[in-house]
Amino acid sequence: MITGGDTLVQPGALEMVRTGVVARLRARLPAIEKGIFASLRSGPSDPAGSGDVEYVRGLRVAIVAALDYALTGMEKDDDWSGPIPSAVTAQARRAARSGVGLETVLLRYTVGNRILSDFVMEEVDRFPSQALREVMSAQGALVESLMAGVSAEYKLEVERAGRSLEQRRGERILRLLAGEYVACEAYDYDYRFEDAWHLGMIMVGGRVREAVRSLGAGWDRDVLSVGRDETTMWVWLGGRDRSSIVGLESRLSNIADMGVSVALGEPSSGIQGWRLTHRQAQSALLVALHQPRGITRYAENMLLATALQDETLATSLQEIYMAPLASQRDGGAVLRETLCRYFEVAGNAATAAAILKVDRHTVERRLQKIEDKLGRMLCTCQAELEVALRLHELAPSRAPGDARVEDTGANRPALNSMGPPGALSLAECAT
Repeated sequence: MITGGDTLVQPGALEMVRTGVVARLRARLPAIEKGIFASLRSGPSDPAGSGDVEYVRGLRVAIVAALDYALTGMEKDDDWSGPIPSAVTAQARRAARSGVGLETVLLRYTVGNRILSDFVMEEVDRFPSQALREVMSAQGALVESLMAGVSAEYKLEVERAGRSLEQRRGERILRLLAGEYVACEAYDYDYRFEDAWHLGMIMVGGRVREAVRSLGAGWDRDVLSVGRDETTMWVWLGGRDRSSIVGLESRLSNIADMGVSVALGEPSSGIQGWRLTHRQAQSALLVALHQPRGITRYAENMLLATALQDETLATSLQEIYMAPLASQRDGGAVLRETLCRYFEVAGNAATAAAILKVDRHTVERRLQKIEDKLGRMLCTCQAELEVALRLHELAPSRAPGDARVEDTGANRPALNSMGPPGALSLAECAT
């Protein structure tokens, strides 16, 4: 058996040590990820990218992928040099497009490496120190390689942006969203920002550019769009008054039929309204990432979107309103289903009973049991309960904070691959 301390590791035994260390670290991945993001939150903030749902989601996916890359390399021999994960290089390009500084990007990987090293050192009493030094040496070389690749990809994207008309327009739009003044003549958008109504949306899908072209074709509305990556576009529609940009459901439904998801803000006027409707679309996108559907409107999901951006709120809703119901033998499934149907029919117990195929008294007994377990009347907390139920539907089998994000590697982003309620919020990820 391999012992601790400074005992020399026999040839062939190092592989066993590597495997043992990495196995223990993989078992502790949720804690490692939590430690990394806690350190990022406490470090210097960088407002660039902090309100961009695609960027923040990509940051979490990239860090998870980088951790897997480091652990895989630590388990192999010193000659292993696997390709840098596509999620990491994609996030480097996304950071360049979003105006996040290269120093900030590399600092985040440095923080991750330090946290991972701390966890490796916690294993010092279980494995020979000589072997751990070998493992940490391999870790350092892998992180250096990864950061060099990130830096190169970032700089290439900056160069590409300098040559791309769309990238330059995207940079101007980012500046305008951030509150800077940019002359409206810089855009192919005839309506002056201050004198028009705007409707913001974010489109995601493999045919997103075709969808944007179809949105503007044969219609007397101006369309301002900018591509964020191959499958994501920010879009605004402009009109002289509010009525000119409402009633879009039929046209957007056609776009949804193309396999493109639309996160939709609400009509708003002036330059501040142009910014507001985009922020609303960003919030709607948070919901769409969890619950893919053709069209996700901010007005129909604003409370859920707010909860998804606030870890304290999401966790509290689950603990206050869902946890008390989970003590049932079925984990609370019947009580939650009864609540959903009851709220759907505006609190009509008889109609809810018909949907559930039980009698009215059964529904009333269930509702009374729910009130007893919550210690409050349903009429005093209906809004909170409805949001808690929707949060629970996103990931009913996981406790808040247990989410892991996987990179699908597909051309079209997996809209449901963000963490469930309790996963790190925009503000937490983007610092």
